[in-house]
Amino acid sequence: MLFAVHVSAEAQQPKKIPRIGYLVGGSSRTGFTHEAFRQGLRELGYVEGKNILIEYRLAEGKLDRLADLATELIGLKVDILVATGGTEPALAAKKATRTIAIVFTSVGDPIGAGLVESLARPGGNITGLSNIAAELSGKRLELLKETNPKFSRVAVLWNPESPGLSLAFKESQAAARALGLELQSLEVKGPEDFESAFKAAADKRTGALLVPSFPFFMSHRAKLVELAVKSRLSAIYADREYVEAGGLMSYGPSLADLYRRAASYVDKILKGRKPADLPVEQPTKFEFVINLKAAKQIGLTIPPNVLARADKVIK
Repeated sequence: MLFAVHVSAEAQQPKKIPRIGYLVGGSSRTGFTHEAFRQGLRELGYVEGKNILIEYRLAEGKLDRLADLATELIGLKVDILVATGGTEPALAAKKATRTIAIVFTSVGDPIGAGLVESLARPGGNITGLSNIAAELSGKRLELLKETNPKFSRVAVLWNPESPGLSLAFKESQAAARALGLELQSLEVKGPEDFESAFKAAADKRTGALLVPSFPFFMSHRAKLVELAVKSRLSAIYADREYVEAGGLMSYGPSLADLYRRAASYVDKILKGRKPADLPVEQPTKFEFVINLKAAKQIGLTIPPNVLARADKVIK
């Protein structure tokens, strides 16, 4: 009888619900990428608010807030930290804890950034998905040149204080040399630098613009798209949200796919796997999106061979 009472008492004890700390570099938790992560969890049997809890913290594109937000999430005793929106949130999470498991969703060069020891054996308490952002800079420059072979100079928007953007900029320099293009550096550290950056491009009569993936830029994508159109720059972006906001073109990994796959890391870690033993995965799906309305606004005709390669065309 005593044994039966003991078993009954154990059965009545509420099961601990896993708590996920979700660190966002940008300004939204409701975009298609974050919904893709939640969809990935649902496919694995997790329902937010029922058998899994998610604590969101948003940096609003301000890198200096990431460290405090990561510490705040750790203080909530989360079981796993999910760092979204590039290299900087992942670095902030890693600096904040060496014990809590960390999953990153889209880091350009995890090894170069010092996040993992290798892709196959990450080591430590962190793993996740790479978006190989740096290597894709060359592909974006190729698409710009194919769109208009007359381009000789391409401006690159970047922030030298960002490790991820620094790697991407170096890759862009190498790719530009191989393509015979001159690269114009447009350094931006805050929204107050946007106008002067685009003026610098206009002063040199630069015809094209490359905007890499960066939470701060994403937070101000409407303004960046507006300035690109106003300056009549043929711009290619890393993320499709810019094109949906009126930008010309984007080429990059399917972020929705990366975020959905990040949910499987959460599932494996909750079931006992260690981040050190979970290999970093790379993108398997890529998207090329073109906005014909934006092309018309700047007087650009997209060549048929480029148009035919687009995964999506916005008219």
